[in-house]
Amino acid sequence: MVVVQPTGFCNIDCIYCYLPDRSNKHVMEQSTVARLFSEVFGSGWCDTQMIVLWHAGEPLAAPLSFYREAFATIERLRPPSVTVKHSFQTNATLINDAWCKFFLECDVGIGVSIDGPREAHDAKRKTRSGKGTFDKTLAGIHCLQANGVPFHALSVVSNETIAKPDELLDFYISEGIDKVCFNVEESEGSYVSDLFTAGGEGADLRTRFAAFLRRFWHRARASGKVQFVREIDHTLPRIFRPDGEPARNIQTEPLAMINVDSYGNVSSFSPELLGMKNEEYGDFLLGNINVNSLVEIHESCVRSALYRDIQIGVRACKASCEYFAVCGAGAPVNKLFENGSFTGTTTSFCTLTQMVPTDLILEAYDRLEEDWAAHDANQAVPPNPPTATEAAAPSSRMP
Repeated sequence: MVVVQPTGFCNIDCIYCYLPDRSNKHVMEQSTVARLFSEVFGSGWCDTQMIVLWHAGEPLAAPLSFYREAFATIERLRPPSVTVKHSFQTNATLINDAWCKFFLECDVGIGVSIDGPREAHDAKRKTRSGKGTFDKTLAGIHCLQANGVPFHALSVVSNETIAKPDELLDFYISEGIDKVCFNVEESEGSYVSDLFTAGGEGADLRTRFAAFLRRFWHRARASGKVQFVREIDHTLPRIFRPDGEPARNIQTEPLAMINVDSYGNVSSFSPELLGMKNEEYGDFLLGNINVNSLVEIHESCVRSALYRDIQIGVRACKASCEYFAVCGAGAPVNKLFENGSFTGTTTSFCTLTQMVPTDLILEAYDRLEEDWAAHDANQAVPPNPPTATEAAAPSSRMP
């Protein structure tokens, strides 16, 4: 995955936003785009499919002309052995018919940040003057729908909405939103989430989120109107996978996730580290793509205290956590901001986003196995099995 920040600027000012530079309107130079993907494609390290996520600011704050040129450059440089899927994470307030036409032409995946009904959304997703953004975000969603552009909703679960799975589901269904992802409101950078301070940590918060996700998932499945719940659908293949196939975690592998800001500065691991500073690790940067080759950036990465400590944390998780086979040691950024170190293990974030979905899926599987066993036990076994001729005879209930 390559996370590209076309601009650090965001046209709104969410209360929980962790981006420190969201007033900077600088837009990435096309020469930086060309240099970045020349290095990425020329490295020989690409998988057969690459995801390019335009994020870390409001991507639609950069002009449409920027993307037309950038996408053409990426396609020109792309080797035949690699397919590229572009995705945007957007607040949707700037979406119009021209953007929708571009999304369809280029098969762009769209994630829309909306936190649920008006009251829940406007509580923390505000304009720079402090007003709610619900109406503009919903107008963007309606524009996507009118133009036939597929999208998913991404909602931040707060201390208020964790108790309202029914209200959230009813809202999504009423607005024709059939793909839903949840982000638990995190404490990152200078922001401290009230989900943890007001709602309590540990077992209580785990129980509350499990109740939220169980209720939402079961009702969503029963409705038949929600096709995708990320927390469940992404966890399923990580639990039920072929023997010997490890669970991969690109947030702990050097340069498996490359994060590039609008100036060409490069980080790896958790994308939230881009633009942050820390007393021990500095600015988390590994180089600049305009100056350094990807080989040099990789060497800088594997020699860094950042990578060393992340790997210590991975080994600690592997040794101590029964969920390691599913999550692969979680998100380093959450270890740092919750525990104060990359070397630690369990965080509240991984408890909620990894352990809870795993528990719910296994809970449902156990119930399914019980139903199978009960069904088998109730099947009457005839004293004399039918002959081949009798077995082939049509049922008396057949027309």
